[in-house]
Amino acid sequence: MDSREEGQIMAAANYYSKDFEWDQLRQEIEKDSCFAHHLLPFPNQNTQNQETHLSSLCSQQEDSEAWNKFHTRHSTGKFFKERRYLLKEFPELASCKECSTVLEVGCGNGSTALPILRGNTSISLYACDCSKEALERAKENIEAANINLAKERFSTFQCDFSASGFPNWLICTSCRESFFQKQNMCFTDARSCSKQDFPDPPISAKNNSCIGGVDFVTLIFTLSAVPLHRMSRAITECFSVLKPGGLLLFRDYGLYDMTMLRFEPEQRVGYREYMRSDGTRSYFFCLDNVRDLFCGTGFSELELEYCCVQSVNRRNGKIMRRVWIHGKFQKPHVHLG
Repeated sequence: MDSREEGQIMAAANYYSKDFEWDQLRQEIEKDSCFAHHLLPFPNQNTQNQETHLSSLCSQQEDSEAWNKFHTRHSTGKFFKERRYLLKEFPELASCKECSTVLEVGCGNGSTALPILRGNTSISLYACDCSKEALERAKENIEAANINLAKERFSTFQCDFSASGFPNWLICTSCRESFFQKQNMCFTDARSCSKQDFPDPPISAKNNSCIGGVDFVTLIFTLSAVPLHRMSRAITECFSVLKPGGLLLFRDYGLYDMTMLRFEPEQRVGYREYMRSDGTRSYFFCLDNVRDLFCGTGFSELELEYCCVQSVNRRNGKIMRRVWIHGKFQKPHVHLG
């Protein structure tokens, strides 16, 4: 997923840098015949056939297996860099109230969890991934970082949120319903929280009690790896586990990022959707389709923009133009009628 390059670039570049205008890049790409295959419509198919086609290419089990192999190949922990810029770009994670809870969706090897746990010593972080190997790497990397109380504040669980949804211990049916009866109040059956009291998911699940939803959901380079036809359900799941007023923090690949332009025609599996040789996939977003996905689910848009960063490869002198999308979305507060 070119995360090494991302880490190197972001170490020297501010997230909000505008080294070039996205519209200018778009015009350049769309005039270049070398990139014509990226702009072509995908073969005509109705929605049902399209979903069947995509499902046959990469089932839920195949998704998990592809990412298992990916993390096995990169098991040294050096492939991903800690995303140290994260709290600068999402300062809410550092300034939130004590005992706030975060659900990191698609945690990989812990490169997002590390700065969150390091930057806020009272935050509780639940991390999920479809890959068992990723979860093992994440736990190893968090433990090796020797962060204050990290072992008590960090819990992992395996889950493909786009296919099976989130477990009920995150927020049960009765707690979901209570959102419509209360305004800005804690759940009556959620566990009380002190600075060192962080509920453990397996125990909560076994006791049939939930943690009452989370304050933040992070989707950092995760949604692009979800099959396009499952994205809407994936976002709905994220919406459902957030408390009213909670934030979803989003960062992912933008349209015409250099990684998109490297894909060959035969790697296309949908419009703006590609499959790598290892079976992992990537989708490239524009602002409008991110807005439609999240706002169509019920989120309110707080921030949404392209981040365009230019760097030069020291080895070959080539210019690298990266395009990412930064977004913040809020679940509306519940209002009493």
